[in-house]
Amino acid sequence: MADSAAPRPTVLVTGAGGRTGHIVYNKLKERSEQFVARGLVRSEESKQKIGGADDVYIADIRDADRLAPAVQGADALIILTSAVPKMKPGFDPSKGGRPEFYYEDGMYPEQVDWIGQKNQIDAAKAAGVKHIVLVGSMGGTNPNHPLNSLGNGNILVWKRKAEQYLADSGVPYTIIRPGGLQDKDGGVRELIVGKDDELLQTDTKSIPRPEGVGTPTKDFRALFSQITARF
Repeated sequence: MADSAAPRPTVLVTGAGGRTGHIVYNKLKERSEQFVARGLVRSEESKQKIGGADDVYIADIRDADRLAPAVQGADALIILTSAVPKMKPGFDPSKGGRPEFYYEDGMYPEQVDWIGQKNQIDAAKAAGVKHIVLVGSMGGTNPNHPLNSLGNGNILVWKRKAEQYLADSGVPYTIIRPGGLQDKDGGVRELIVGKDDELLQTDTKSIPRPEGVGTPTKDFRALFSQITARF
């Protein structure tokens, strides 16, 4: 008797060498009975840091032609690539003032968060990917947000532009704009969601609770179903 079980969807995680991308890639690998995981990193060094498996592809997201092999045959794409500002050396907090930041050559937000993400969306659409998840950042509705001043990169402006491009692409999508991400165990806190930056407009930016109080979020389908409005 033939096995009638549905085939496992193949999910490509770009930015798999980053902190959040690595977590997502590993979580998919842990659920191998449900998903076929793929990762995309930008160097052999990054590939080896996350285990060097054959399902990890190497490509520069700024080069559209290099993305096709990784995305071919994928059912879903999770975009977790992002420009990363670096602090200029020599800052002494004891002297007051604020640190200055810069982006490495070729890694400015326009190149990574706009061109690189646009290339990924185009490649996914051409390959017939059924769903794209784009992880961005809160604050994108405010052009004067302090993050835009880091390295004069306007990072949230370019992220927002990529989000709009995805929304207009015709590919089913989910856009997640997290607040501050924490390196703590998951599954022990209750999460709240809102559209755009409405949570930033409230007087309370966090909801403190004693450990063990509240209902940890487990059903993410139900959580995200609260937000049904288009971009």
